[in-house]
Amino acid sequence: MANILAIDTSSAWCSVALSLEGQAVQFRHEAVTAGASQLLLPWIESLLSDAKASLKDLDAIAVGVGPGAFTGVRLGVAAVQGLAVSQNIPVVPVCSLDAIAAQLLDSAVFKSSHPQRLMIAIDARMEEVYWASYGIQEKRLPNRIGDIHLTKPEDLNLEDVQLLAGSALNAYSQRLPQFAGPIDPDVSISALGILKCAQQSLLDGVHCEVRQLEPMYVRNKVAFTTAERAEGKQ
Repeated sequence: MANILAIDTSSAWCSVALSLEGQAVQFRHEAVTAGASQLLLPWIESLLSDAKASLKDLDAIAVGVGPGAFTGVRLGVAAVQGLAVSQNIPVVPVCSLDAIAAQLLDSAVFKSSHPQRLMIAIDARMEEVYWASYGIQEKRLPNRIGDIHLTKPEDLNLEDVQLLAGSALNAYSQRLPQFAGPIDPDVSISALGILKCAQQSLLDGVHCEVRQLEPMYVRNKVAFTTAERAEGKQ
C-alpha cells in the first residue's frame, strides 16, 4: 500500500487525509468560510507529526483539482505544488466528482440500491450544476462515462441513471428533471474520496510530475456582473 497524503479545498470544507502503510488513515475535515489557507499546512504538519512521518516518506500527494470553488481549487493545487517540489514527490490530480462517486460506494443508499449507473451532480453556483455519469465496475471505483458537464439544472441527462447524488439535489430540488430512483443529496467531497481515487490511480500506474499539475476549470466565468446581480441573480 502506498503512502499518500490527500487534500481537498475545492468546496466549503478543508479536508486532509494521510494513509501510511501499517497505520490507520488519519483524517481531518472541517467546514470553513475563508480559513482553509490558515488550516491546511498546519493540519498536514500535525498529521505527519502524529504519524511520526515526514514528506520524504510519501509515495505521492493527491489533490482535488475541481471543478469547484475557484479560490479553493487554486489554494489546494498551489499547496501541493510547494510540498511536492520540496521532495520531488509525484502528484495525483483527482476530479472532485470522481472523488464523490468513490465515496458514494460506502453509502447506505448505494449499498441498498445496487445501481449499475449513477450520476453525481453538484451545485456550481450561478444557477448551474456540474454533473457526470458513472458506470459501476466490480472491485474498482466508478468509471466516469463521457465528459463533465456544466448546465442549467433542468438540462441533466438522467437517461439510464439509477442513482442520483450530490449537492445539486438540495440546491435545485425544484428545477431538476423528475427522477424516481434513489437519491443521496448529502454525499460531498472530502479528502477520503481523493485518497480512494489516488490509491486506484497509483495501482494503475497513473500519476504526474508536479509541473504538470493544474486546476480543472469547466467554467470560464466565475461570477455574475453587477448588472446580473441587480437582476436578482446570485
